[in-house]
Amino acid sequence: MLLSLVTRVWPKVRTPNAHLYFSKRFVSLKPLQILGNSIPTDETTNVTPTILSKIHLRLHSQPSHPLGVLRSLIESHYPDFSHFSSVSPLVSPYQNFDELSFPPDHPSRSPTDNYYLNKGLMLRTHTSAHEVEMFRQGETKWLLTADVYRRDEIDASHYPIFHQVEGARIFDANASGMKEVEEDNKRLSKFLARSNIVIEDVPHLSSTNPAQPSHDPQLVKLVSLNLKLSLNSLMFKLFGGSATSPSSPLRVRWIEAYFPFTSPSFEVEVFFQGKWLEILGSGVIQQATLDAAGVSNKIGWAFGLGLERIAMVLFSIPDIRLFWSTDERFLSQFKKGEITTFRPYSKYPPCIKDISFWIPQNGRFHEGDLYDLVRDTAGDLVEDVKMIDQFTHPTTGRTSMCYRINYRSMDRSLTNEEVNRVNEQVASQLSSQFDVEIR
Repeated sequence: MLLSLVTRVWPKVRTPNAHLYFSKRFVSLKPLQILGNSIPTDETTNVTPTILSKIHLRLHSQPSHPLGVLRSLIESHYPDFSHFSSVSPLVSPYQNFDELSFPPDHPSRSPTDNYYLNKGLMLRTHTSAHEVEMFRQGETKWLLTADVYRRDEIDASHYPIFHQVEGARIFDANASGMKEVEEDNKRLSKFLARSNIVIEDVPHLSSTNPAQPSHDPQLVKLVSLNLKLSLNSLMFKLFGGSATSPSSPLRVRWIEAYFPFTSPSFEVEVFFQGKWLEILGSGVIQQATLDAAGVSNKIGWAFGLGLERIAMVLFSIPDIRLFWSTDERFLSQFKKGEITTFRPYSKYPPCIKDISFWIPQNGRFHEGDLYDLVRDTAGDLVEDVKMIDQFTHPTTGRTSMCYRINYRSMDRSLTNEEVNRVNEQVASQLSSQFDVEIR
């Protein structure tokens, strides 16, 4: 179900945006050509050319790419699960939200957070959008790896396209299913007892993390334990190499969480390289999801994890943009089935430019507009974008904002003249598309 990067795994509740908006840059667009389909557009359309140009790349399907290597490692831990990795990213808002019990007014539906192709079609924001589909077609234990899309800030750990693995398993909600869960719990417990791992757990159920009204609490406890044992063993597979002696075990801790589509819900953290890392979100699947899939007599768990988050740590990759590099100095360092440490081949100097502007008083500018525009204009030449100043004029009431754009290529040196041209294009496009007044 399926970013810190745990919220890039399963979306948490966010503070609602002050307004919804539609930029004039997306008005009167021609039909979009995506994966062989012609998609009509409307006033909701806000997907950008940069995003459209990368939909077909599917980095997780490249065996020697770090994301492909990690995906294969996770799949090998679940050999008896069905594995999916070629599911189209085009989903309806109903699939992405309603089938997973997101309230109609949930802020995560906003166009400031998502890429809409039109009012009835969007790019999935999490792999959880396919849960009902998987269960409906009869899958009872499965992994689904896919690219997901969210309008996001620009820095070394955020990118508007990233990759997730969704895992789920369901059991019959009867005595037979309970026996299956108990047997699997015994198997996993024996494995973990032999492993150099220390687990800080939380109760399977609590007043703040309850069972769903329609569920038997005892069965929920068994299913929650099965979820935890399964993921503890996965954490040991991924990070256990750091547990070099009995005196330095792998440390894993569980934390109560909230997601609209699970209850009880949990997050998992791993102590790795001297700090706690948020790894994934998980929980017992909402019964409404199973009911929508036509498997009301089942109970089960699901989890979602972000591949980039884990790959950046395991492969020592310092900048998320590198995953999209086609430079052989990057790609040649990785091989199928191997986790290797990335060796930086260069560190080119930054070229920093500031851009200041008055935002329009019609309220139609959102920070996400700037991020998308910078990506469309400068591509991956931008390392990060940060707001460094904001003030409101006491007399006119107009608001001014100043952003610092750090231009730095991963593959070559940039000249000041080249960056000036690009930055001037950014300013020009901001003015023409969003009615801002450049200062």
